[in-house]
Amino acid sequence: MQTGTFTATSTRSSRAKVAPAKPRTRSESLALALDSRTTVGALWRAEGKRIRCVACGHRCLIAEGRRGICKVRFNLDGQLRVPFGYVAGGLASDPVEKKPFFHVYPGSDALTFGMLGCDFHCAYCQNWVTSQALRDEAAGTSILELAPEQIIQTARHSGARLVVSSYNEPLITAEWAGAVFPAAKSAGLACAFVSNGNATPEALDFLRQWITAYKIDLKGFNDRRYRTLGGTLAAVTNGIRMVHERGLWLEVVTLVVPGFNDSEPELCDIARFIASVSRDIPWHVTAFHPDYRMTEPAATTARQIVRAAEIGMEEGLHFVYAGNAPGRVANWENTYCPGCGELLIERVGYLIRDYNITGDGKCPKCRKVVPGIWPAGGAVEVHTGGSMLDFYQRSAKRVDLS
Repeated sequence: MQTGTFTATSTRSSRAKVAPAKPRTRSESLALALDSRTTVGALWRAEGKRIRCVACGHRCLIAEGRRGICKVRFNLDGQLRVPFGYVAGGLASDPVEKKPFFHVYPGSDALTFGMLGCDFHCAYCQNWVTSQALRDEAAGTSILELAPEQIIQTARHSGARLVVSSYNEPLITAEWAGAVFPAAKSAGLACAFVSNGNATPEALDFLRQWITAYKIDLKGFNDRRYRTLGGTLAAVTNGIRMVHERGLWLEVVTLVVPGFNDSEPELCDIARFIASVSRDIPWHVTAFHPDYRMTEPAATTARQIVRAAEIGMEEGLHFVYAGNAPGRVANWENTYCPGCGELLIERVGYLIRDYNITGDGKCPKCRKVVPGIWPAGGAVEVHTGGSMLDFYQRSAKRVDLS
């Protein structure tokens, strides 16, 4: 298995066609288009006549001419072909708080790219048009061929501080990140993953030399329900442990879905688990709204996510945030010093209203170190604002590539 910097030998292959020669459905047509935008991967090994993919926790054993669970990694002539050389739906300049990262360069922007496909099939996926593009005939979006240098040039032009792989599951397209991220790092940009956490040590060791921060969705604490989403609880909790053990900055998100994972015992279990890894891992509890195939549960109320945040603090976490309800969750958008309680960062949605962490990452009052990745210049490097215009300007923006 290859490790270290990933360099593609080819981004196109006329032979990389596993789908039928005469496409019958939209998904099959899309599969053919994607198959021609692949290269030989790094995260696999041969096992007899088959291939073991090690990009995600499924560890698919793939026969010749077959695909893995993600449907975008496949065995062609005894080699694993993987997505390469394109982005889905273009690029976006997102507030870093949207990822959400609350302890990574607050107030900055993250140039965000994604591809197509996922190793999960969540019924409430909010990015289903990209993640489920090869499973659902209603999904899919445009694809744009780009070189890593074009992505980095766009990031610098847009004023981004980070480059982030998101929107679909980035583990299954890790080799593409392995081409983009070295260029980003050389340009002085931080790199991050927004992932479901179904990781492997091989994939994390491949990526760790470039990644600064990693966000994981912990979707509940019930293995039976996790399996309905396409994963297992053990794989994701292990992924959280592995990311933390490798010294990557980690933030965890739980989308609180009424009737699915919102019981107080389950929320206690989630918070207790995170605290067992580190009490300093920020936990974001965010509000569900009916989307994709899960349309029956009611939207999560602000009160429900505030209660989830309270549970996180009761279980000993130092940093708990209630999201998706700006201005309606009292002080649960803010960061406070776990030592003396001093207000360190005041937020409304993605807008930083006040920033008080010192340049060396400490509370200005008690001098306690505040875990995170903070600007070395302190408050002078953080964009803040207080007006409604400032609030609306801190929104995601599609980047014009023309």
